[in-house]
Amino acid sequence: MNIAWIIVVLLIIIFLQGMLYSKFGLKGITYQRAFKQDAVFEGETIEMVDEIANKKLLPIPWIRLESKMSPYLITQSEKEQQKQGEMFHRTLFSLLPYQKVTRRHRLIGTKRGYYQLNTVSVTTGDGVGFGEVFDSFEASTAVTVYPKLVPLDDIPLPSHSWLGDITVKRWIVEDPFLQAGIREYQQGDPLNSINWKATARTQSLQINKKDFTADHHLMIYVNFDTNEDIRMPIEQPEMVEKGLSYAASLANYAIEQGISTGFGCNGYFVEPFTNTTERIKPSVRVEPSNSGQQIAYILDAIAKVKMDRSRNFRAFLQEDIDQGLTKTDMIIFAIRRTEKMEKQIAQLESLGNAVEVVIIGEEQEKGEEADAS
Repeated sequence: MNIAWIIVVLLIIIFLQGMLYSKFGLKGITYQRAFKQDAVFEGETIEMVDEIANKKLLPIPWIRLESKMSPYLITQSEKEQQKQGEMFHRTLFSLLPYQKVTRRHRLIGTKRGYYQLNTVSVTTGDGVGFGEVFDSFEASTAVTVYPKLVPLDDIPLPSHSWLGDITVKRWIVEDPFLQAGIREYQQGDPLNSINWKATARTQSLQINKKDFTADHHLMIYVNFDTNEDIRMPIEQPEMVEKGLSYAASLANYAIEQGISTGFGCNGYFVEPFTNTTERIKPSVRVEPSNSGQQIAYILDAIAKVKMDRSRNFRAFLQEDIDQGLTKTDMIIFAIRRTEKMEKQIAQLESLGNAVEVVIIGEEQEKGEEADAS
């Protein structure tokens, strides 16, 4: 056969297979992805699973997936190279007829937040690069990255903080109407607490053990204000992030001690948890509780807070005053303490609340002064 005819036949084959892949390349292609964990702490590893299948007889020589990814979800190699500018996650596959391929990707959540992945762009073509076809698949999944928990000693709490053992005992009082079982009699126990049936059964004095109820609550607040005008951007977001980490850590400790604890800040939730087109967005509040799920609620709320303000902190505290909040101990993490904020604090204290303000960043300034001296 003449070499010219061979070239013509090859061109026809290339053209036909190109047309074939242009028309049928993405037919029968399915794609799914999911994070193996719903939530992790900052710095922990997240596993994301890609699953793509070719449900037709035509093999796919190559198929490329591209998905927009937060710069705070990175691979281990990117972390080691300190690269956070990459905004797209790319994966390349080849698929035989009726083949399904699963790949696992290990990512690191480097910053607290709620990370949602929606669509993925899919590109395929023939084996010689004659043409490509594109499409977009819906593949929604999300992961929540909780703030990093720090040791309680790293939080710049005042020396007279009410988190000591004596204060915990002040908060928690026995409720005579709540029974929590029985225990052996100890010297000093009231005689009217003796459980005579249990005593007869065990042949030793047994008393009714009372459960406890808290007469005070703890609310942990983070002040997002770096200026009074909420239209201005937050000037020191890294300090506010530190305050959120402190708040999460303190809440975790307090709830472990059985203290009814809540959280609030003058920020607002990210989409889709807040309609960001609303002119006035609700601030973030988690009502105090010491239930087993409370710390998860607080960590989830802190993770989903947007680094922006719904109102200034004075207005946030005014909401508590207008509702007549009482019998609540408050600790406020703030970058600065202003005279205007002092007025709301004085009113809250007059209602029977205890308020303590912790200035974020003071411990760093003290450390720098010590190093300089």
